[in-house]
Amino acid sequence: MIRSLMNRITGFIAERSHSPRRRCQLPIRVGLEPTKTFGIGTSSADNTFLSGETVDLSKTGVAFSVSAIRIYEHYLVGQERTLNLIIDLPDGPVSLQVIGRRYERVCDENGVEHYIVGAEITRLEDENRNRYLHFLRFSGNRRGSASAGVEVQG
Repeated sequence: MIRSLMNRITGFIAERSHSPRRRCQLPIRVGLEPTKTFGIGTSSADNTFLSGETVDLSKTGVAFSVSAIRIYEHYLVGQERTLNLIIDLPDGPVSLQVIGRRYERVCDENGVEHYIVGAEITRLEDENRNRYLHFLRFSGNRRGSASAGVEVQG
């Protein structure tokens, strides 16, 4: 009985220890922040993007799905690597910078392998921040309908 009560309390605290997540599938592009090296030109990976889609969004982070965990030899997660992320919101793209914190390899129902990346938002300019937070707050409201082509799960 006491153990059950403690598990409920722990679960309650854990639910409120992070920003609420909004499940949604929006198109994204993920690229590496160009590395600053003296005397050497930019890497071919600096101008390469992976396409994917979001899994969920919150005020502090983004989870997204991509077909690969690397761009050339550079992993998306690890070494505090900064990623440039462009999310195509219904009212236009939002650019932000994130750091990949974890990833998981998964297979869909057709056996196609992809990666779910959990990333922390590190930079989001004011105009983009306002549109991003507006989307989080108002899109997919249970009373209203989501925009066409966007799947939002409350």
